Parts: sequence; C-alpha cells; structure tokens
Amino acid sequence: LAGGLQYLTFTHPDLLCSTIVCLHMHDSREPHLAALKRVLRYVCGTLDFRLQLYASITGSPVAYTDADWVGFLLPGGPHLVIVFLGDNILSWSAKRQHTLSRSSAEAEYRGVANVVAETSWLRNLLRELHTPLLSATLVYCDNVNAIYMTANPVQHQWTKHIEIDIHYVSDMVARGQVRVLHVPSRYQYADIFTKGLPSAFFEEFRTSLSVRSSLAQTAGCIISQYIYEYYLLICIRPVSMDVIRPKPIV
Repeated sequence: LAGGLQYLTFTHPDLLCSTIVCLHMHDSREPHLAALKRVLRYVCGTLDFRLQLYASITGSPVAYTDADWVGFLLPGGPHLVIVFLGDNILSWSAKRQHTLSRSSAEAEYRGVANVVAETSWLRNLLRELHTPLLSATLVYCDNVNAIYMTANPVQHQWTKHIEIDIHYVSDMVARGQVRVLHVPSRYQYADIFTKGLPSAFFEEFRTSLSVRSSLAQTAGCIISQYIYEYYLLICIRPVSMDVIRPKPIV
C-alpha cells in the first residue's frame, strides 16, 4: 500500500507529502499503519479529484522552491520544486538533498539551484519546440538570506564551503534568465509537500496545483449527472425484473 502511493503522485501531487510513510517500511510500527490508513481514507474521499490542464497563454515558467532543513529527521532534508507554465502545473518533485546543510539558508539555496536547473531544461525544451521564452523565469523562495546569496556571488563564511556548481544560480541571475524573488510563507505553495497544513490552506493550495474535482458543482454538471443516473436506471436493470425490452431488428 505504501509503495502504491508513489504511483498516485504522478497525477496527484497533493499526495507527495504522504509518501514519507515509505521511509518506515523496513521498521513499520502501529503509528505508521494509522497514518497510512488516514492517507487511504483521504484517497477514497477524493476519487473524483484529478489533475486538470487548461488552455492558457504560455508565458515564462514560474517556480516555487522550499527546503525542509531538519525535515523527516534525516540528514539532508528534502527540497521541493513546483514549476508552473501558464495556469498549469508542469513539474513537481520532492527529493532528499545529498549533502547535509549547515543552515536553513544553505538548504534553501541548494533548493533554488535545483529548481533553476529544472527550469533551464524546460527553457531549452521549449526553444527546441520553436517556442522560445523571451522573459526571465521567476523563482519564488521564502528565505531572504538565500535570495541575497543568489544576487551576491562573493565568497564569504556562509558560502565558501558550498560546491562551485551550486553557484550556477548566480550566473543565471547575472545573465538575466532567472529572477529569484521572495514570497511570503502564506503563499508558498511548496509547503504542501513539506508539512501538514490546516484544511483551508491545504484545499487552497491543492486547487492551485490544478487538482480539482471532475464533478464541478455547476448547474450544467448537476443536470448532466441527473440525466446520466436516469439513463442508468432505465437502460441497465436486473434481468430478474419483468421489463419489456425492444426486439432487435432482423
């Protein structure tokens, strides 16, 4: 059951945080089973939710990145990436960092480096599809110190031990292909991948990820649903019922 959650995240990014239960499969306990049952209840209650894509004006990718410095109680907390293209979510991931960070700013900076690499690949892909992007990619981060580090490539005590390839971000910012901006934690959509949120925030962020109910409560949808149920009631009946059915034309 726990392994199956990873396949659900391909079309349900709102379940990405719940895959943390997979880390305890080798030594599972009763609390882990209770958490898994709760996730399954959520899945059963949202069977009509799915990832929906809409036609929109294709602009420059907009990305949100976040890092949980001490998350999951493991060395190298996870970094989260969400990339939007227009009004649709295009890419999302949650991976553990390979290197242990010494501060939250360093962890966030590594997350920014990962999302810049992801958006750079997307920009190259769109250019090969003859749809080049003329504006810079916007990357939103909620850590002010990490944003300062992207704009100031000077080596100092915060960054002198960081690998050189991480400073790829500063080069992309200097070339004008990426802009790293601050976003308040209230609007940090990547938080849905890192921690449990209040129901109101979770539902708002889930809708922002384009995960919506396929049975929208509109007048046209309700009428269509009634017509469909009436059709099933008339045409699909048990054989034991004495119903006059039309004879096939020979």
